[in-house]
Amino acid sequence: MKFVRFESADGTPGVGVVTDEGYRRIDGATDLLPLIEQGRDALARAGEQAVRSGGLVDPATVQTLSPLATPPTFRDFYAFEQHVKAGRSWRGLEMDPLWYEIPVFYFSNPYAFRGEGDVPMTGAEKFDFELEVAAVVGKGGKNLSVDEAADAIIGYCVLNDWSGRDIQQQEMKLSMGPVKGKDTATGLGPWLVTADELTPYSKDNGFDRKMSLTVNGVVYSEANWADVYWSFPEMVSYASRGTEVRPGDVIGSGTCGTGCILEISRGVDGDRFPWLEPGDEVVASIEGLGSLRNVVVKAEEVQPLR
Repeated sequence: MKFVRFESADGTPGVGVVTDEGYRRIDGATDLLPLIEQGRDALARAGEQAVRSGGLVDPATVQTLSPLATPPTFRDFYAFEQHVKAGRSWRGLEMDPLWYEIPVFYFSNPYAFRGEGDVPMTGAEKFDFELEVAAVVGKGGKNLSVDEAADAIIGYCVLNDWSGRDIQQQEMKLSMGPVKGKDTATGLGPWLVTADELTPYSKDNGFDRKMSLTVNGVVYSEANWADVYWSFPEMVSYASRGTEVRPGDVIGSGTCGTGCILEISRGVDGDRFPWLEPGDEVVASIEGLGSLRNVVVKAEEVQPLR
């Protein structure tokens, strides 16, 4: 089942189920998190009831929002080997054996999630996308085994981790993570697709689902979810070591191979894959999870600190 959160022209939020006819509204729901917190079965019942009798919403008349308004936490991992190898090779580095032992991540901003529509450039001159997959935790726990973590995942979304590269590169010289280079906007959506819909496509450590991204209709990125080195159950299990994961927590895969301008622009004509500019339309797609469409816009003016 596919769940969607949307906003009508008058600003009223709603939640529905994606059907061939359009969206079937879940009565009284304005965010998916309360439904997720009630558990997998309760979410399924709400969806089934909406399919039977929910009001029909034309997707063309509403704005598609992030499935979760404000997740409890957002952890972003580094799970695609091709992307990691590429990043290290630019710096003349071999792969660190530790990467194959633990799935590392950082915490990012849970307030920055957005669905389709405008995305501000974070005040960056080198504005980039990052094509990723996101898992959403449906059942909380601590010190979960990999099998328990698999059962804890309620669904998946397309994730676009928008990045200001010049800001990121400046900040990371101080060894404290990307900080303001990444916390202005994170694309999530267009739907939350329940985990059972992916089961038939299970392959290796992921699923045999194509990933792609276009800028103004030009293909920039192509990958396959099955190429991921660390599985989402492994990521969730690691995230739960010594602490809790909770319903609604978002777990990002990290960038797939060829999944950002920083990677694909290396060694080619700089005009072929330029940094994003205001007016660019970016469409991130994962087979079965949908397509997340955004338009880049200029950010608000940065205020001086001193």
